[in-house]
Amino acid sequence: MKKRGNVRKYTRRDQIAGHIFISPFILGFLIFTIVPILSSLYYSFTDYSILKAPKYIGLDNYIYMLTKDPQFYVSLKATLMYAMVSVPLKLMFALMVAMLLKTTSKLTVLYRALYYLPSLVGSTVAIAVVWRTMFISEGLLNSIINRIFGTNIDISWIGNPNTAIWTLILLTVWQYGSSMLIFLSGLKAVPTTLYEAADIDGASPVQQFFRITLPMLTPVLFFNLIMQLINGFMSFTQSYVVTQGEPMNLTMFSAVYIYKTSFSFRRMGYGSAMAWFMLIAVSLITSLLFMSSKYWVFHETDMRSKNGK
Repeated sequence: MKKRGNVRKYTRRDQIAGHIFISPFILGFLIFTIVPILSSLYYSFTDYSILKAPKYIGLDNYIYMLTKDPQFYVSLKATLMYAMVSVPLKLMFALMVAMLLKTTSKLTVLYRALYYLPSLVGSTVAIAVVWRTMFISEGLLNSIINRIFGTNIDISWIGNPNTAIWTLILLTVWQYGSSMLIFLSGLKAVPTTLYEAADIDGASPVQQFFRITLPMLTPVLFFNLIMQLINGFMSFTQSYVVTQGEPMNLTMFSAVYIYKTSFSFRRMGYGSAMAWFMLIAVSLITSLLFMSSKYWVFHETDMRSKNGK
């Protein structure tokens, strides 16, 4: 690297060295991401069972998925309910805890670590197994209820069609630590002068939250919403380990159904078609959120442009 005055000029040797250092990531991205994605797109138009060569069948997989597979709609309904209910609840709890941890004290760091801990271990198989044992008929939840109220409940919460999906939603809401930390960072970025001016004007804490805090947090809220919604549609461990898709396949999320179809039933082509359908569906939902963001997401640059600065 040669230096001419205040301008640095990179030599060909420097460029080669940079390409060498970045090549492991590029190769890994191509081999383990791009190639599998393109391969699955090709397999979605074939009859492929892993044990024999794929046979091109055109749109038959997509036609069968949309017209002749009732389980596809059952799994899609379960995924939609799970994502649309768990994500708002998770974000609400995350914001509430972030508001509580906004004030600093000697134990604030400890509190933040404890609240973030479920997000570190909440998606692991071990925690899913523990969660499963908590909600069986002889589990911890029934024991607590019977001890407090003197009842004799022996409900299997994960085996009841009316409550099974809610045990998975509760597990997801419990993992709000990462969203909470992002909200906490956003809260610290809100100018304190706005609150001081609101106090002078006599605004109540509720008014300050809806007129100052929430509008200023909309960019952070939008980011959390997008990330958690995508994670919700990709959820696998909760369904596969806790309920195993039961009862009556009502908790079999799309990711679990795709996995079982591809590897248990050896219908890789059909599983690839369902995976691409979910990719397109999530992309459309994400695009709609981005299109709607201009109506409810506040950006400081927008305020500056309105003021002519």
